[in-house]
Amino acid sequence: MHWGHCVSDDLITWEELPIALYPDMPYDNGTNGGCFSGSAIEKDGRLYMFYTSVSEEGEQTQSLAFTDDGVTFHKYEGNPIIPECPLGSNKEFRDPKVFRYGNEYRMVVGAGVHNVGSILLFRSADLINWEYLGELLTDGRFGNVIECPNLFPLEDKWVLMFSSIKAMPHRVIFAVGEFDGTTFTPEVPDGQPDSWPYFTVETGPDFYAPQILEAPDGRMINIAWMYNWNRREDKGQLQVGAFTFPREMGFDKAGRLTMLPITEGMHLLKKESPFVVYESGHLKVKFNDRTVLERPFAHEPDVLTFEDVGSVELFINGGVENITVYVC
Repeated sequence: MHWGHCVSDDLITWEELPIALYPDMPYDNGTNGGCFSGSAIEKDGRLYMFYTSVSEEGEQTQSLAFTDDGVTFHKYEGNPIIPECPLGSNKEFRDPKVFRYGNEYRMVVGAGVHNVGSILLFRSADLINWEYLGELLTDGRFGNVIECPNLFPLEDKWVLMFSSIKAMPHRVIFAVGEFDGTTFTPEVPDGQPDSWPYFTVETGPDFYAPQILEAPDGRMINIAWMYNWNRREDKGQLQVGAFTFPREMGFDKAGRLTMLPITEGMHLLKKESPFVVYESGHLKVKFNDRTVLERPFAHEPDVLTFEDVGSVELFINGGVENITVYVC
């Protein structure tokens, strides 16, 4: 696995540039490994990129690369910067997300051991030396490993987002709460202590492993991998998958978490789409008279649709529910 590199002024039109990261070091050049996903952050004019490096032995460690010009990328000589998973096994230890917290930095990493998924939390003052703070979340109900964790501020709250491989289709899970630099405390619905604080906003089958980026104006923008494990390559294809339309995270008037297309792309959405119909109490996505997906709704929902090549993305009732699905 490599890191590709594209640039955009509006998150809609992209220019592809040469590959940024190649798996060319002993710690990241495994046959089934490479430079797995991660995140990037700017500090003092330098862009730091954190990724999971996977060796020939399948060991997953966290490594660092950087660029001063946005074109030439260098791997840190001291890689991997986190060589050992605190849980005792490097087989399920990946997807570092780095963010600022006060005058320091925090990193959340997905992990798992003994068939119990976890999110691990680290702290750093310089983006190079990292101290383990503990498990931010550990729960076997999310599968044997949690992937692509994100923790980010939104208005006056914090949002925890991660990907669960427990069920098919795989799900992206959210929780809203408070974060004090060490502990994330999720809100529970209606103040009921025994209520389940985790929920989904995207209910379609083809939305996984999203990452959050902060725009210059402070918006939190979500871009996900448009894929599910049931899809297979067609004849002549080497790979399958794409990125979703960029989405702004927010809260509606009722305090519910929402995802809506970025402002720059709202003109591309449709109020009516030939792929989307509401009939007999069900919202259906159709293609060539075939129902690709359907969801029950007691009343006809308000739907905005983004149509792309072979796929549709639905934004329902102000973004409190999204559906992403390939139609062919």
